[in-house]
Amino acid sequence: MQLRYAFRLDPGPGQRVALARAFGCARVVYNDAVAARERARREGAAFPSAGVLSKMLITEAKQSPGRQWLSEVSAVILQQALRDVERAYTNYFSSLKGSRQGARVGAPRFKSKRDARQAIRFTANARWKINEAGRLLLPKIGEVKVRWSRTLPSVPSSVTVIRDAAGRYFASFVIETDPGADLARMPEVDNLPSVGIDLGLTHFAVLSDGRVIDSPRFLRRAEKKLKKAQRELSRKQKGSKNREKARLRVARAHAQVADARREFHHQLSTQLIRESQAVAVEDLAVTALARTRLGKSVHDAGWAQFLAMLEYKAQRYARVFVKVGRFEPTSQVCSVCGVKDGPKPLHVRTWTCTHCGTVHDRDHNAAKNVQQAAGLAVTACRAQVRPELVPAQREEAGSHGIHTGTRAAQRHSTR
Repeated sequence: MQLRYAFRLDPGPGQRVALARAFGCARVVYNDAVAARERARREGAAFPSAGVLSKMLITEAKQSPGRQWLSEVSAVILQQALRDVERAYTNYFSSLKGSRQGARVGAPRFKSKRDARQAIRFTANARWKINEAGRLLLPKIGEVKVRWSRTLPSVPSSVTVIRDAAGRYFASFVIETDPGADLARMPEVDNLPSVGIDLGLTHFAVLSDGRVIDSPRFLRRAEKKLKKAQRELSRKQKGSKNREKARLRVARAHAQVADARREFHHQLSTQLIRESQAVAVEDLAVTALARTRLGKSVHDAGWAQFLAMLEYKAQRYARVFVKVGRFEPTSQVCSVCGVKDGPKPLHVRTWTCTHCGTVHDRDHNAAKNVQQAAGLAVTACRAQVRPELVPAQREEAGSHGIHTGTRAAQRHSTR
């Protein structure tokens, strides 16, 4: 499978200027391609193909007085900008037809030089390389210093240079992982247990084996610092250098929160994949939950990012990853006898089963039910089990006030 390995870059003053020029040229080509497509749409003409756009917006544009400066950067990043436009329109039309999964995608929009994130991509055709000193050699930019935090498992196929809102530079390498090396790094063990995970806000996660993972609440802890930085930003005059400095302070404060959250998710997901043969989670409607009054806490938890990490790491290291439907009543069913005891308000953290009398912790019971709903619960002899069948309760099935036998007799007599 393909993964991205990101490393921090430390470009010099001249290299920052060269990178800014490259960002600008790629952005101009992208906007020109979007403008050409929109012009064709308004005129009712056929969309120009990628080859026509490449010839018109790159090859011929370099010869024109208004676009001569496009020759100052590598032609590869300009071609990749056209590929990004092509991919954006493909996703847009697929979303309109309904053939693309996920949220609907809008039509491509023009990029601004004031966008928080700027990026350019170098493929193998650009002849970039990592020299013996560990520096990243980029065409028409130079040798950029890289903060290597680990070694690359294989030769990367492309590199994307990114500048984020905080003014930091990153190199993102696309790596093709080796399945054999991955299995050797984290070998499959038959006696590893399975685990069900119940995600929440009071605790980040409660596992079916009883472990409780506290929620770090990175945003809540940094809220005082963020408020102060945002207040200082709002008092600066628009367009001034002091406002730009204040904006950078706000962006860096948010970047620290995001980095800490991402590191926490990486460490926890790797630990769960290493210690478990199978992982079951609930398919939460994160987008809908983020619209409620708990939206800030939902975003602070970062459930979607954590589940995405669990999924790709399980695939990489040959573990089982199961998502249980969001409508599964995991908080209403007794994990011991399987009786559905009805919905309960959020303030009810413990409850007693009316059928077997077991006292349940709400989150721990939900984690057990997630594990059982995924078919991962096992007995002492390692056989998969599910809750035993029990008679349906009067509140959830049957006809209230009419005996089943009488109703069936009436139906047969009518026929």
